[in-house]
Amino acid sequence: MQKLIKWLAPIVAIGVAIFLTYFLISINSQTALLDNEPLRFQDKVKQANVEKSWLNHFSKSKQLAYSYPVNEIYLKMDLDEKITKTITYKLSVNIQDPYQLFCLKEELARYKLKYFLKKDKLGVYLLIYSQNVNKLNNLVKVLKDYKIKAQVELYKEDY
Repeated sequence: MQKLIKWLAPIVAIGVAIFLTYFLISINSQTALLDNEPLRFQDKVKQANVEKSWLNHFSKSKQLAYSYPVNEIYLKMDLDEKITKTITYKLSVNIQDPYQLFCLKEELARYKLKYFLKKDKLGVYLLIYSQNVNKLNNLVKVLKDYKIKAQVELYKEDY
């Protein structure tokens, strides 16, 4: 085993030396390369159909404003799907202080309702959209114990 290790290092060194010699000779060869000419600039520009070009269209128009070029997209929508009518209710709550918000969040977690919190100049409002009017009415009764004013209304989307 020791003889193998003793001869392994010189064999690897000779192999590396042969590789480096071959590599240096190949990259520094004196043979002329056939494709050694520089690239030439081609003046010919491939023209698209000039009549359908958006740039040509805008250059012929008399409009002075700048218009951004955009891709045209055509959509086909199948509007023959069955539209189901569902009645959705909205529970709106006007929150006066952080404690009311805390109590309300705890009750919403208990009822497993998702909510939307909206803050504007008039105050903080919490909106809940649900189809279960009984659950919302029960929540309004519970919120009265916390002195939180809430009301259930029929929700209508504005188009």
